[in-house]
Amino acid sequence: MVLQASIWPSFAGTSTALPLRTQALVPDPQRAERGIIDTSVVVDLEQLEPGQLPVELAVSAITMAELAAGPHATGDAGERARRQDRLQRAEAAFDPLPFDGEAARAYGRIYATEIASGRKARGTRALDLLIAATACATDLPLYTRNPEDFRGLQDLVDVIAV
Repeated sequence: MVLQASIWPSFAGTSTALPLRTQALVPDPQRAERGIIDTSVVVDLEQLEPGQLPVELAVSAITMAELAAGPHATGDAGERARRQDRLQRAEAAFDPLPFDGEAARAYGRIYATEIASGRKARGTRALDLLIAATACATDLPLYTRNPEDFRGLQDLVDVIAV
């Protein structure tokens, strides 16, 4: 599902789905029409200026999985509640792009690129690379707060630091 960047904090019911539902949008020549935001952007979304992001936002199923794990990854009750709230709002706003066969093939290319550059491609890196594979498979730019996590993938994915 794609969400207009300008409505995230209010969840005003104007989100659009990709490709199932669409909504007429006023084009903004200074911003990309669509893009995938990674987990780091979802976490900080309310602090970001909409102009830093594409007009329509999409998330990968991998990002939703990371958000679903978030409440279980802390022992602090207040932080757990914040993470649960973030998860529920993201679930209400997005129908995630699937990690499908095209993304699996793209992951092979991304994995090979990481290994060839001498970087670690497993462990904690794997989720970032799966998100990058989703962006690669859908030919959408990837917006992140952690561009170093995607260093070396510029030939496969358009990574945009926010």
